[in-house]
Amino acid sequence: MLDKETLVAWDKRYLWHPFTQMQDWLTEDVVIIERGEGCYLIDTAGNRYIDGTASMWTNVHGHNHPELNTALKAQLDKISHTTLLGYSNIPAIQLAQKLVEITPAGLNKVFYSDNGSTAVEIALKMAYQYWQHKGEPQRKLFIHFDNAYHGDTIGAMSVGGIDSFHTTFDSLLFKGIRVSAPETYRSTRYTDTSGNNTNVKTRWLNAVEAALSENAGQVAGIILEPLIQGAGGMLVAPKGFLKALAVLAKRWETLLIVDEVMTGFGRTGKMWACEHEDVTPDILCTAKGLAAGYLPLAATLTTDDIYNAFLGEYRDLKTFFHGHTFTGNPLACAVALENIAIFERENLISQLQPTLEHFRNRLQDFYALPHVGDVRVCGFAAGVELMKNPDTHTPYPFEEKVGIRVCKEALARGAMLRPLVNTIVLMPPLQISISTVDTLLDIAYSSIAVITER
Repeated sequence: MLDKETLVAWDKRYLWHPFTQMQDWLTEDVVIIERGEGCYLIDTAGNRYIDGTASMWTNVHGHNHPELNTALKAQLDKISHTTLLGYSNIPAIQLAQKLVEITPAGLNKVFYSDNGSTAVEIALKMAYQYWQHKGEPQRKLFIHFDNAYHGDTIGAMSVGGIDSFHTTFDSLLFKGIRVSAPETYRSTRYTDTSGNNTNVKTRWLNAVEAALSENAGQVAGIILEPLIQGAGGMLVAPKGFLKALAVLAKRWETLLIVDEVMTGFGRTGKMWACEHEDVTPDILCTAKGLAAGYLPLAATLTTDDIYNAFLGEYRDLKTFFHGHTFTGNPLACAVALENIAIFERENLISQLQPTLEHFRNRLQDFYALPHVGDVRVCGFAAGVELMKNPDTHTPYPFEEKVGIRVCKEALARGAMLRPLVNTIVLMPPLQISISTVDTLLDIAYSSIAVITER
């Protein structure tokens, strides 16, 4: 194997890292991960780190899982890839059946792709073309939300709401209706212990209904991350908001699209976030945890009504003209099938509940730190927002890189975390033990204290 010095030199010479200011990167030490064991990542020097963000929110059962490895190797001995364009393969068929079985009732059709952005792109194109086939071509607008993140392809950015990510590309994006959030939406301090916040929820719903009314008959769909917005700052929606939004969508006869790329596969304490409020969307997007963090795989599920609108004679050109080279890749689908099998064999959602409760309770201790302004938790997804002055809600200046510094401190103490500016993300693999949760939270707590109290 190449020595670390050579690997670092090659990295800095040849690699361009995502969401990374490369000028800073070129002056920093580089941690190179070589292998993983359970909830730990191990670098080329043998240092072990708790994977506090589940390798960008994807890992479910831990790294190097023996049963997932076996499923992958077994499929590898059969075939690695075969096209789904005009042909089929066994794992893709089996996984489609399983996804229909475990998602909310009524989502009966599965379209594969390879990541969250493409799953959303497919959902938008499906919704748009659906209305063409239904004889309502004027329905071209999508309602989306402040602080939303749905990916980095052009369509996905068009329904995003994070200016620092998307403003540069404004002239490339299609027109939509962005609903702005009241400031109180950021803070759980405005929400009672049961998760209710009637005022905030009502203001959001009124804003959505106003948009539907002002653009009556022109809205193709409403898209959101259910229960919690991820990259926007781990922002938790008021209880009942998703259910009420689904009612609005039905009343105004538009489509509801839920982006479960981050929230699916147990992340919120149920298999799907929309199950918390008994919502069946018209379209559901999933990726990340779908293949347990092993391989790129995504799926967009939809109803028979939407699927049937695309049926017709060849000459009618109702075909959904969209596809990906690795659509329904057999290796990824085989791992995804085993991922679901582990959930079922271990009754994982039920088994998770004590650990989730411990995670939530321990995170309340972070309010003792003088520069923690807010702690937001939804299942095994949490954000600790750091503020220069929590009493006045004064943020740290962007250029101080407080979140980045906290994560570097945590790395030195043995945990990998992720900053969203000044919000520290905690999102470990679902199979993490309570004792490892405690270690992770102790490291995060100490790192925040060291950096913010200097």
